[in-house]
Amino acid sequence: MPIQTIRDFLKLESASGLLLIGSMVLALICANTPLSSLYGAFLDTHVAVHVGALVLAKPLLLWINDGLMAVFFLLVGLEVKREVLEGELSSIPQVALPGIAAVGGMVIPALIYVWFNWADPTALKGWAIPAATDIAFALGIMALLGNRVPNALKLFLLTLAILDDLAAIVIIALFYTNQLSIISLILAVTAIISLVVMNLFGVTRIAAYMVVGTFLWICVLKSGVHATLAGVVLAFTIPLRAKDLRGNSPLHELEHNLHPWVAFGILPLFAFANAGISFTGMTLAALLAPLPLGIAAGLFIGKQIGIVGFSWIGVKLKIAQLPHGISWREFHGMATLCGIGFTMSLFVSTLALEGVSYDIGAAARLGVLMGSLLSALSGYFLLRQAIRVK
Repeated sequence: MPIQTIRDFLKLESASGLLLIGSMVLALICANTPLSSLYGAFLDTHVAVHVGALVLAKPLLLWINDGLMAVFFLLVGLEVKREVLEGELSSIPQVALPGIAAVGGMVIPALIYVWFNWADPTALKGWAIPAATDIAFALGIMALLGNRVPNALKLFLLTLAILDDLAAIVIIALFYTNQLSIISLILAVTAIISLVVMNLFGVTRIAAYMVVGTFLWICVLKSGVHATLAGVVLAFTIPLRAKDLRGNSPLHELEHNLHPWVAFGILPLFAFANAGISFTGMTLAALLAPLPLGIAAGLFIGKQIGIVGFSWIGVKLKIAQLPHGISWREFHGMATLCGIGFTMSLFVSTLALEGVSYDIGAAARLGVLMGSLLSALSGYFLLRQAIRVK
């Protein structure tokens, strides 16, 4: 990946992270002031699309979570495909340490969460909530330290987060799928075959892929598989190379065009819609309940132990190498920032605890906010101190 492209990406993600912080604060203000009724009415607004016999009717909140987040996962899929074909995931030496770190950063938080919630079958469904990392938020915190943060550390965080997102996609596909509709699945498979054929025959018109991709999204939405996965499948069929006279890459072009909309529109809107938690009647006992405490501990403690611990073992066994010029103190600060789950953790919680009571959903969001806030503050100060010592 060209250096300028990396710098542009990091700059965009960092700004998006700062905007996410503002969206979260605004959501909390709306949920805990007289604006709460207006906030709730906004999210419950009924939105319906009628095309002949096809009817898609959902509250605005679900359109954001099922529809707009599919665009987010389309972008994630494009990033993953690009990195695998020509970037940081294109060779084993490059992916070794981020891969080991990603495994540790998912396994240990999940185990901590399970340990806290072993006696509650309903809560156990949320084991994957603390396994996610919010790349935009983490880079946003790093941006507060300016150019003092080594680019190698930022790039490592970026690679780790991409692997984290890829694992989250697999988890959603395997564990958070509802009762299936065979007819819708058959239609979805037909759409996927069409996309693959278009790729093989050298179709480079992005609009053609978007039309079939929209049909795929509707089929997946109706099938019982979570609709966001349609975005990932669509991304994997977008050609990296084009044979037109200009030599433009459809994948690069689409990724470039989507990035600002996702970074400054979709993710902040998702954060605003899902981070609003009412603190009315909140007690210390509620904060220390197994569900929120398990999520918070998984994000704040589990991410540090998993990423640093697994990476240290990988380096000692000579399976991988620490990035050149990066100290373990800096690496620990970066690992702590990975405990900022926020967007992805909130999204997984909406899937894992779908259909349960409002109190349980609110407790999960509270745990995500606690763990992410602790990780953000601690990661910032640890990284700042590591840079000063260096």
